[in-house]
Amino acid sequence: MITKHLDLGCGPCPRNPYSRDEVHAVDLVAPEGMEPRLFRQANLSLEPIPHPDSTFDSISAFDFIEHIPRVLTAADGRGTRFPFIELMNEIHRTLKPGGLLYALTPAYPHAATFQDPTHVNVITNITSMYFCGDQPLARMYGYHGSFEALRNDWAMYPEDFVPGTILGWRRRLRRWRLKRSGRLSHLVWEFACVKPVP
Repeated sequence: MITKHLDLGCGPCPRNPYSRDEVHAVDLVAPEGMEPRLFRQANLSLEPIPHPDSTFDSISAFDFIEHIPRVLTAADGRGTRFPFIELMNEIHRTLKPGGLLYALTPAYPHAATFQDPTHVNVITNITSMYFCGDQPLARMYGYHGSFEALRNDWAMYPEDFVPGTILGWRRRLRRWRLKRSGRLSHLVWEFACVKPVP
């Protein structure tokens, strides 16, 4: 059976951190040379992921979720929408049971969180509690998915571009020093999708 990966906000080069057989992508503009059947155009701040339920074995979001607004005015001007909550619902919907989300995002308190004027979604090391566990805190905002947090930690470059990379002792020591001094800029999330097998 062919395994499928989806890269959100893929930019010019879709990533495939779990080395799946097929790499699909979603963004505002198609990457040059990408096979058309593997690309969907969508603004994920406003639109759902344009794929059926339980399609993907894994989904990645590299430097993407910080661009998804937390709150927007509804189209009728009378209510509010929560695009980040909606996106997390969509990720859950399109992952297969046990499918994996791998996300790297700049996080508070590092300056990289704020320096880009298009960063509108500030993530912290406890934001994962809103989407993981038996009682995710985002339920009150319309979140209906469930993830198990396999990893929620400060990322080390370039190793954390690929999940499961083992750091040698020198890199572990460097990571510890950088983490202790607050110089690591990105969080890495690795979540497993919790839902019944159809």
